[in-house]
Amino acid sequence: MTYTYARRYRDPLKAVILDWAGTTLDYGCCAPAVVFTEVFKRQGVEISMEEARAPMGAHKKVHIRRISEDPNVAARWEKTHGRLPTEEDVVAMFEAFVPLQLNCLADYAELIPGTLDFVAAARKRGLKIGSTTGYTVEMMQLIGQEAAQRGYEPDHSVSAAEVPEGRPAPWMCLENAKHLGVYPLEAIVKVDDTVPGIEEGINAGMWTVGLAKSGNEIGLTEREIELLPADEFERRLSRAYTRMQRAGADYVIDGIWDLLPCLDDIDARLARGERPQRG
Repeated sequence: MTYTYARRYRDPLKAVILDWAGTTLDYGCCAPAVVFTEVFKRQGVEISMEEARAPMGAHKKVHIRRISEDPNVAARWEKTHGRLPTEEDVVAMFEAFVPLQLNCLADYAELIPGTLDFVAAARKRGLKIGSTTGYTVEMMQLIGQEAAQRGYEPDHSVSAAEVPEGRPAPWMCLENAKHLGVYPLEAIVKVDDTVPGIEEGINAGMWTVGLAKSGNEIGLTEREIELLPADEFERRLSRAYTRMQRAGADYVIDGIWDLLPCLDDIDARLARGERPQRG
């Protein structure tokens, strides 16, 4: 007879890696979306907020490229310019995007309710706090300063500009693990409000938690959500849950304020020798 044996990590979690916009601050993930629409508008091409949000979570230049590749956006571009958008157009729009985004980031830097409470509870458990973002390094420095003034400072942060490829590739998560000094990877949870962010965590071999209400999937501020008719809110929330569950998230919750029970459950699953969803 032949037997195989597999090692299983059975200790508690060691770290949580949090996204920024839509996860810890900027309820609704509004700052990037409004600038993407403005950048295309300046090129004479109107895009909807849904089109602007579709690639959310990617590096911002990649995000602009993916918007321009949308068939409907490309058709409107061709109608306006007499040709399809080129890589030179993408570069030009990204160069225009950077100062516009920097100019408005501070206006969208309010922490999402529950962020400070969660971070305090996580640190009390001995967990390290990492973060990943599709923002550039310069943008991250600004938003990090704004967050620090409001009481939130992760132990480490990695921008998509600092790794070979942004989401859904795992490199930002792995850089966090390296700098935090944390392994194995199943001892880490990745928390994000976008599908590429969930895929990033899965590809890194980490547990993943999707945030359906506070981020890009619904794409509305707290106040805007309160003004929605109840049936419309439920429709949007259900869609957000479904998209993240289909992306493979181990858990999907409304927002960071509901995250602690997920960590309790993961600790229990680790003790039983379970592992997270693998990419």
